[in-house]
This record gives sequence, structure tokens and C-alpha cells, in this order.
Amino acid sequence: MVSVPATMGNGPVPNHIAIIMDGNGRWANARSLPRAEGHRKGAEAVRRVVEIAAKLGVSYLTLFGFSSENWKRPKYEIEKLMLLLRLYLRSEIAEMHRNNIRFRMIGDRTTLPSNVVELIEHAETATSVNSGLNLILALSYGGRQEIVNAARELSKKVVAGELSAEEIDENRFESHLLTLDIPDPDLLIRTSGEKRISNFLLWQNAYSELVFLDVLWPDFGEVELRNAIAEFQSRDRRFGSTASSS
Repeated sequence: MVSVPATMGNGPVPNHIAIIMDGNGRWANARSLPRAEGHRKGAEAVRRVVEIAAKLGVSYLTLFGFSSENWKRPKYEIEKLMLLLRLYLRSEIAEMHRNNIRFRMIGDRTTLPSNVVELIEHAETATSVNSGLNLILALSYGGRQEIVNAARELSKKVVAGELSAEEIDENRFESHLLTLDIPDPDLLIRTSGEKRISNFLLWQNAYSELVFLDVLWPDFGEVELRNAIAEFQSRDRRFGSTASSS
């Protein structure tokens, strides 16, 4: 039976969608294939979703590609993932530029291979003037570490006398996060049936609408994205208020 996308309402499309791309390994295991094949199919899903998000008018799309905890995976799997990342960046930079997409990466670059960092920096520079979809890839990223790093930088300024503790508020704290010029996600999607955010954008997801889908990431496409947006549009976003927005 072919899935049919839900009818998207007249409400606004989320300005910023964040996705935890989960299920590549399970997709491969279910087909008795190497996990690397699941990651390869997952990269195809990335291309598909970037294209669809741009078509639907999404301004920011953040994809959780590799967490700081993923370094604990077997060495051979990490090597395959880094190879796939290099191939993706080499093949997609020109396409992103043609489609007016701006590429950015958030995470700890010091832990990534130098040839991967070079490709990331090239992609960021080549697409920096583009005004369409902002594609943000979270690599070697951990939400707790991001918050700790921001607190550390602020504490250094207090110790140096550049800032008083009383001057630290939410806006100043946010200015020390990796997403300082990126709006918070309106919608967070996680695939594969897991219902947790796994250390992803902990500060930024404070008021995001959460949608958890059973579909594995390699099978995620336009139907699933439209359904998630339709679910988002059906919700009453109160941001802590008791009054209905309607």
C-alpha cells in the first residue's frame, strides 16, 4: 500500500526543521546488508530531503549526522562514515551552489579528519553568499558539550573583568552557542521509532514541536516530511502561555 501524504494546512511551514536521522543500521540489518550500505542509502535520503525542504519553503534544515558519542562506534564503521561524508561533500557542493543553498557545519571540528574539515570549509566558503535554504550539518556534535563550552567562554570573560555575572542572560548565553545566528527549530523530527532527542540541540529545542516517526531514515522522503509538517501545523504552539493561540 502506497503511503499518501497528509494535506498540509494553511498554517506556516516551519522556518527551521531539525532532524535526527536514525535507522541506517537497522535498515541494512533488516536486509542482511552491511551497515555501510545503510549509511549510503541514508546519504541518498539526505539529498532527497534537502531538495524537498527547499521546494516547500523551509529556511533552515539542521541534520544530525554524527554525534560526539558516535566516536565510540567500531573503527571500521567510523572510517566508512567519514569516507561517505567526503564523497557527499565532493559531489554535492556544486549542486548546493546551483540551488542557492548555503551549507554550514556545527560541532567539534578538532575531532574530524583534516581532509573532511577542508571539504567542509570549502563548502561553507563556496556557498556563503547563497540566500536560499540554510543546510546545517551537525557533526561530532553534542548538546551538553556545546552548553559547557558556552559557560566556559562566559566564565573566562567574567574572570578577565570583561563581563559581570549579572550581565549574563539568555541572549548573551545564546551568543556563545554554535547556532548564534540560526533561529531555534520550530519542528524536531526523529526517525526509526525512538522517542528521545539524544543530546541534540538541547538549548535550542526548548520550544520545538517534536514528531517521532517509525520510518527508518533511508526510507524517509516527501510523504514523511509533509506528514510531519501537517502534524506541526495542527498543533497549538503556546510557548508557555495558557491562552490558546487561536
